[in-house]
This record gives sequence, structure tokens and C-alpha cells, in this order.
Amino acid sequence: MKRMPFERPAEHYDERLLSIDEKICSLLKQRKELSDNPGYPRLEVISDWAEKYGLYEDYLRSLFGLLENDEHFRPQVEPVNFQKYIPISRSVEKEKSIYSVNFIRQYENSSVVNFNIDWEADAEDERDRFFRHSFWSLEISGEYDTRETGGGGSSGHINHNFVVSPPLPDDISGLEFIFKEYKTPFKKQPTDLEIRMDL
Repeated sequence: MKRMPFERPAEHYDERLLSIDEKICSLLKQRKELSDNPGYPRLEVISDWAEKYGLYEDYLRSLFGLLENDEHFRPQVEPVNFQKYIPISRSVEKEKSIYSVNFIRQYENSSVVNFNIDWEADAEDERDRFFRHSFWSLEISGEYDTRETGGGGSSGHINHNFVVSPPLPDDISGLEFIFKEYKTPFKKQPTDLEIRMDL
């Protein structure tokens, strides 16, 4: 999903806050360096801090929720200048479903991997509802940044698109795609479902 351009929400800024705001940035950096998975403070701790520092509990809850998802704000590469398709036709059958990647779209600055899930639709089958509400990530061997950009589907089929940067090489042999399923966005609450494809 393409991000909307950011506009400054107010024209006013009290310059006396400059050194405090810089300290906040320094503390955020220190926090990130100390833990790459900080989690979320216990609610009673947030309640104590709100009382101790005269802040609203909901404000602090929202703030720590935002801090927990900082990966969501990393710069996004938007594919430009389509080059070609790389056919790969890989599939894995697991738990009465087939997971496949048929091709990669190559762009000048990135690649797009289309991940498909197909199963025999059945009104009694929970998968129809579950697959529609699950989230996926893609990990690729090597130094690649990946992010899901959406997808779609219907009963018995769903697909997810992933932008990969830098672009994958034209010769993709030796790479491994690892698709991981999550119950919630931002890679929270993983399920035990993982699909590996050796290229």
C-alpha cells in the first residue's frame, strides 16, 4: 500500500522544546539499540508512569503501541520501470493447500513476488475464513528488504504481493524464499505455518 505524503500538522513550534525533543530522539535510538524486540510494558506499569508523570494512560498506551511497530515506518521502495517477468513455477503442498510462486516481476529498483494459496473450498472448512484474515511475511536469503503490499482473493484462492529491494538477480538459483504466517499484522503472533521454497 502506497504511503500518503506527510504534511506538518501545525505551523507553530515552541523552540524552547528543541533540546528536550532531541533528547527524546536520542532515547529512542538508545532504546532501539538495547533491544530489537522491546515488546510492550505491562499495563500496571503504564498506569504507574501516567500517575507519576501526570500523563494520560491512553496517551502512553498509544505511544508504546507506536514504538512497538517502528518497522512499519521504514522507507518504502515503490517499483518503477517494469523490466520483465522471471518465470519460476515453484509450489509446496501442505495441509490440504498448495502454496505457489509462478513468476517474479522485475523492475529497475525492485522485484515483486506474487505468493498464491489455493485450496478446495468447502463451506464447512475453517480455512476459507482463516486464510482471509491471516498475514504473511517473506524472508529471502541474503540482504533483501521485503514488505507485503496487499493482495486479494476469493473462496479457495488468495494471493499476497511482496516488494523486494534491492531487485533480485535475473538468475535466482540458490535463493530461498521463506513465507511465514501471522495472526496479526506487523509480524506479531506467528502461527506454526512456514512455507520454504528453494529456487
